[in-house]
Amino acid sequence: MSVAPTGRRTAAQETGFSAEARAATFLEEQGLAIVARNYRTRFGEIDLVARDGTTLVFVEVRSRTPGGFGDAASSITAAKQRRIASRSTGARPRGCRPPSTRPRVKIRS
Repeated sequence: MSVAPTGRRTAAQETGFSAEARAATFLEEQGLAIVARNYRTRFGEIDLVARDGTTLVFVEVRSRTPGGFGDAASSITAAKQRRIASRSTGARPRGCRPPSTRPRVKIRS
């Protein structure tokens, strides 16, 4: 995640950073290993990449304020799901190249 020109995170960036940290903690508590954060591919950025056994899990983190326009999961449209899937195609952070590792994209709030 880049920072504002002042060298500090904006409020929106701080919210995103905090949401990604909570998501990573949740996934680790579920037994997944975080292998990359803010992983960039030629198709865009993947917020978190985790390993669940031999499966790579690509995570799009969303955060919404209460009373906003729907929950975080509803903000991920079919088009966004396709973009996430395309980012995961061929994406293998270092240490995740074994042929037995297959990608999985799951939307969950």
